[in-house]
Amino acid sequence: MKFYRFYFVVVSFLLPACGGYYYAHPLQDGAGIEIDHNKIKNAQPIEEPITKAGNTNPYTQFGVTYEIMPSSLGYREVGNASWYGSKFHGRRTSNGDIYDMYSMTAAHKTLPIPTYVRVTRLDTQQTIIVRVNDRGPFHDQRIIDLSYAAAVKLGFSDSGTAKVLVEAIDASVPLPTDDEKAYLQIGAFDNPESAIKFAAQFDDKISTPIAIKAVNSAYKVLIGPFKNSGELLLAKQTLRLESNISAFAVNR
Repeated sequence: MKFYRFYFVVVSFLLPACGGYYYAHPLQDGAGIEIDHNKIKNAQPIEEPITKAGNTNPYTQFGVTYEIMPSSLGYREVGNASWYGSKFHGRRTSNGDIYDMYSMTAAHKTLPIPTYVRVTRLDTQQTIIVRVNDRGPFHDQRIIDLSYAAAVKLGFSDSGTAKVLVEAIDASVPLPTDDEKAYLQIGAFDNPESAIKFAAQFDDKISTPIAIKAVNSAYKVLIGPFKNSGELLLAKQTLRLESNISAFAVNR
């Protein structure tokens, strides 16, 4: 248990140990130095292999057995987020990283490590991106434990918890900037007639808008834009399974 500003927040920490994991639960935990949330940068998703450390499957904690997900693809869940801070600063996370309370990381019970996730605070619609490299929180009412910096950026470091939407990010999908939108490209043709004919095949198969854009000397058939990576990945899977189309993400 941690006690901070009259709030009780359950935190957890997972250390690799010979033959399994050792879980340390501090008597006290707390915030670090004051930081400007505007200067905290989101984690930048990159493709990384799943590590051996931190992904023992299954594992048991407090009498509960957890199964690590085989993939983070399509993961989306609503629940409460908590945070952990100074007590763990400088210690090792479950995959062997050194925990830095000022970096944008998180702990999750069952997502593969590492996984990048988008966390949206539901009452304010503030959104952050963090890298999952630790296990926890082992509490029925919490789905993710954020670093102190992530909690500051999301605006709930004082209150201790917040209701959030957590969505896994496919690191192979480029994240659009504020001036861009995310699409799936399903074809490219030398002339507009061929592009129009190809696009017409999907009129009755998908509800997402289809556009044809001239890029240099090619006419590209695009589906979108998508509101988030979850919608994009679902459409990508549907196209592959139902139409045998290998679409890929582009930003425009």
